[in-house]
Amino acid sequence: MKELKKIFSLIFIVALLSFMVACQDNEEDVASDSGDDDGTIELTVFDSDTNSDWEEMKSPVGQKIVEDTGVTLKPEFDIEGGQTKIPLMIASGEYPDMILSKGGGQLVEAEALIDLAPLIEEHAPNIKKMLGEELNRLKWSKEDPSIYVLTNAAVENQAMSPNFGAWVQHAVVKELGYPKIRTLEDLESVIREYKELHPTIDGQKTIGLSMNTDEWRIQSAFLNSGFMMTGGSDDGEYFIDPETFDATLHYRRPIEKKVFEWYNKMNAEGLLDSETFVQKHDQYTAKLASGRVLATIGPDYLMYEGQSALREAGMEERMYGQYPVTLNEDYVSHAYHSNGLQAGWGISITKDCKDPVRAIKFLDYLASEETQIMLNWGIEGEHYEIVDGKRVIPEEEREKRNNDKDYLKKTGIGYNFLRYVPHWGDGVVDSTGQTITVNTREEAIKNQTDIEKEVLAAYDVELWKDLYPAMEEFPVKAWGAAYNISIPASSDLKVLNQRALDVTKKLVPEAVLTSPDQFDEIWSKFMTNLEKNNIEKAEEEYTQLIKDRVELWNN
Repeated sequence: MKELKKIFSLIFIVALLSFMVACQDNEEDVASDSGDDDGTIELTVFDSDTNSDWEEMKSPVGQKIVEDTGVTLKPEFDIEGGQTKIPLMIASGEYPDMILSKGGGQLVEAEALIDLAPLIEEHAPNIKKMLGEELNRLKWSKEDPSIYVLTNAAVENQAMSPNFGAWVQHAVVKELGYPKIRTLEDLESVIREYKELHPTIDGQKTIGLSMNTDEWRIQSAFLNSGFMMTGGSDDGEYFIDPETFDATLHYRRPIEKKVFEWYNKMNAEGLLDSETFVQKHDQYTAKLASGRVLATIGPDYLMYEGQSALREAGMEERMYGQYPVTLNEDYVSHAYHSNGLQAGWGISITKDCKDPVRAIKFLDYLASEETQIMLNWGIEGEHYEIVDGKRVIPEEEREKRNNDKDYLKKTGIGYNFLRYVPHWGDGVVDSTGQTITVNTREEAIKNQTDIEKEVLAAYDVELWKDLYPAMEEFPVKAWGAAYNISIPASSDLKVLNQRALDVTKKLVPEAVLTSPDQFDEIWSKFMTNLEKNNIEKAEEEYTQLIKDRVELWNN
């Protein structure tokens, strides 16, 4: 009997120990799920954009992030901006941990996203410090003040590079004696004169003006030039009246017709690239890199590859300067018209996220001053040095930054990780009084080629931005950027907008390529087709969205 009792006692002790071990394991699992930063975790991200520089967190910066946080990102990039894949996610009801979207309307209505407000309040001191009162701009609506999308825009940005302009080769303006380039007529004269002097460049036919119109780029460069050349700022497909907040599909402004009529004239005179509307992005970039394109028009980010390739090839004279060209001198460039903190596009944490606390802490880490410095400057001792208490980029490293087109991928510096959080813009200083980004006025001047300095001096400025009206000359836009206002899934506005865009992409190029005597007829057809597709209803709905946002932000 005693032996039997001993056996039962042993069984009880073993069971108790097993139970205690199981409980301990369970507690550890719970701790990990609730944001224990000691373990490692992989967070999946759907990114509604492409990123050819993604380095799989194997770069020096990427490895340091993993070391500091234990977090590895596993992104899926999408060339379509999420237009197809996000609806498929909603249909399946399955989501990655985080989604970087261009407006989260569909996701919010599907109840796929969690409210970030309490997470930010409790776990994100760096994000709170960075955004301050501007957090108010992230509220979803008057009816629902939750924060579903954390903006990934630059904060308090004073960009060294204007975001839009006409780009003209240094060799062109130098040979022509640095002519004034202020209007479309000025630009046309410069292109025509130089092309007549040099019908070929390095044995290839000279191209006067080429445009990047591949996929979404037709809007960013060619179509957007309609409002950029007539005193508008970038609000996507709509022009917003700053007084009334009325939204108008910008092509319907009569003055813009003259901009596209100018393209028609350039085409008729053989000054516009005959392949403008059929070439792919890579073909366009290759043409820039060949040195035979005298000018182009568009945003700065579409110029990076071409400019880098020219510099790497030692063809600095064929690189481009940036000019604030408008239709005529009645208009000025609004490239520096501030949106204030942009809200609508950014990163969200989904209801399926395996660890929301860990996710927000990771994002907050990226927003910290120390990390922001790393994401801009790199690793101390490897990509920059401290000299007399100041961050300094060695000359050899500066050469790599300027001339190696794969620099961002090799180092992890830049938009690889900045794209996932709000980040300090150019001109913002850290706690030591130094700028957080490398894009200071001093660095920008140091990065210039000799011929660029020569051209700028001839125009009596130090930077291309000095040719443009300054940010302080414009009031901050009360509605932010209209293009990143989320459209409710229940609205038919998205369908109406797509129909209008389909008509635009067909008929505006057709108007440009037709003979000048047919331009008015096709433009009239364009306007009629927009009306048939109920564009007035779209304008009314968009106007209401603008006014609702202004009211929300003012409360």
